[in-house]
Amino acid sequence: MPTPKVEDWLCIAKGFYQSAQFPNCIGALDGRHILGKKPPHSGSRYFNCKQYFSVVLMALVDSNYRFVIVDIEAYGRTSDARVFSASRMGERFYTNQLALPKPRKLPGPDDPPAPFVIVADKGFALSSHMMRHFPRHDLDDQKCICYYRLTRAHRYVERTFGILSTKWRVFMSSIQMNTENATLPVYSYTTSPGFMMLPLMQMLTKI
Repeated sequence: MPTPKVEDWLCIAKGFYQSAQFPNCIGALDGRHILGKKPPHSGSRYFNCKQYFSVVLMALVDSNYRFVIVDIEAYGRTSDARVFSASRMGERFYTNQLALPKPRKLPGPDDPPAPFVIVADKGFALSSHMMRHFPRHDLDDQKCICYYRLTRAHRYVERTFGILSTKWRVFMSSIQMNTENATLPVYSYTTSPGFMMLPLMQMLTKI
């Protein structure tokens, strides 16, 4: 899967601002457990907190329900934050190798330039290019609006996983192969050229 260029990130940010009113957003990030059979001699590495064996699909998606970057090799027992930080995607993100655009002024008349960010849930750590929700207590009006818009932007990755499962029902049950090998069909489904070129919502209407 090719890494987006600066103009690609700007296009993604435009989509999120138009659909979720969240400026300078270059993607929604989350992980999903892909069920599989326990590999021989793997111990508890693939056994997750939900009491089944899995690998983790870590995905960054845009506002058109497209996968932008994916990683599909982490053990099921690993938390989303650790999966991301240990992945090739996370490594390039934290070492500034993703060719992100330079900070851009926010829409308000007096707002200063702000960096482009990925939106994630509370399982991820804050950074200069990663935003997560405020703790839900003692929020003033401005923070409530920010919380609402960030949540709306983050829902795109959750919906993308849901549409993926609806389109390919194999993701609704356990893939009948060793969890180590289950990464192959998952990677094929999420990164094939035809799949990447057509928004998931449009594909869903053709079922």
